[in-house]
Amino acid sequence: MDKNQYIHYNERAWDREVDKKSIWTDGLTEKELQKALSGTIEIRLTTFKPMPSSWIGDLRGKRVLAVGSGGGQQAILFALAGSEVTLLDLSGKQLEQDRKISEQLGLMLTLIKGDMRDLSQFDAESFDIVFNPASTVFIDDVRSFYRGCARVLKPGGVFLTCVANPVLYLFDERLALKNKLKIKYTLPYSDLGSLSRKQIQKMIETGDTFEFSHTLDDLLGGLGSADLVIEGVYSDRCGFELLDSYIADAYLAVRATKRLPIGS
Repeated sequence: MDKNQYIHYNERAWDREVDKKSIWTDGLTEKELQKALSGTIEIRLTTFKPMPSSWIGDLRGKRVLAVGSGGGQQAILFALAGSEVTLLDLSGKQLEQDRKISEQLGLMLTLIKGDMRDLSQFDAESFDIVFNPASTVFIDDVRSFYRGCARVLKPGGVFLTCVANPVLYLFDERLALKNKLKIKYTLPYSDLGSLSRKQIQKMIETGDTFEFSHTLDDLLGGLGSADLVIEGVYSDRCGFELLDSYIADAYLAVRATKRLPIGS
């Protein structure tokens, strides 16, 4: 498979998740929506825990770029809080969820279908916040993505991302679904490099997403290399009871800011 071809299959996979009404694609729950309409904005960067309010502050008038965040959830909440939101997502059907909900609520969102690995269409230093929930597992080069996010952030701007603990990719997924944990793969894991051609072909036929674990050096050290300074971290579970019983920190939420120029 061509190194960039997996992006096409991931696009198709997420469109399929919308058709299946996956919880990651079906918009806000009524409870979440009513809470937001009453003035309580709780935005989740990880699976379950809402971000601390101190991580985002007053969102009114802030320019937010939500990357890989389609599905009618977080981008809608930023808009309800008064932000000017641009949403970039690979899946047209995910973006359609945001379009429908934003129209129902009378919100203005800029919706762009595109690859999160390429943010060149956006002007440098044009956003106050870049918001990226757990989607770096779907791209092969996380350091390049971080550099793109840093470029579009204003100095002092906030980068919010969620990364998967690489140890999640050690195990045989087939056995895990049968409640058995067995280490099978070396890290960093890559569907393109860790699986056989036959397994890859089966993934294409069943419409699965192609994923990459990355190293901690890339996931965390890559932030510093992109002039993004880590200022806060918290962990969350993944929701799969077997894994959560062994791994407390399945996902890490990270708040980083773009380093100010010297002398500022």
